[in-house]
Amino acid sequence: MKLSKFCDETLVEFNLKATTKDEVIDELVELVSTSNMVKDHNELLTDIKERENLVTTGVGYGVAFPHAKTKAVKGIVIGFGRSSNGVDFDAMDHHSVYLFFLIAAPEDAIGAHLNVMARLSYLMKSEPNREKLMTATSPGDVLALMDNVN
Repeated sequence: MKLSKFCDETLVEFNLKATTKDEVIDELVELVSTSNMVKDHNELLTDIKERENLVTTGVGYGVAFPHAKTKAVKGIVIGFGRSSNGVDFDAMDHHSVYLFFLIAAPEDAIGAHLNVMARLSYLMKSEPNREKLMTATSPGDVLALMDNVN
């Protein structure tokens, strides 16, 4: 599975302006709402925030995966955002988060949703991969890295 099929160059933002957890989610939902996969921006925002309130998606190593299964999308969509200053995202390791992957999936996409999460998690375990995302200069670089999971 190529993860880039759920993302495209318009869903990559290298300069998140957000300085808080809620602002990051707002900005990333706004970004992915430009995708034709998103049916309802407000419902998606609510569902992502409700999921985030259950337990943080800041997994550590400067990475977070805000996500939700939701009626607001008609297919899986991934948005990528990078913050050069880092954001306090209540990460499990108590460090700032710089790399964000927002993942939205239809409610019936259980297997595919978990597969996307697992592949992105595997990708982000690698420090060289995280460094590549921190220095990437084109959306194509991000998409290529997303597909570099064996």
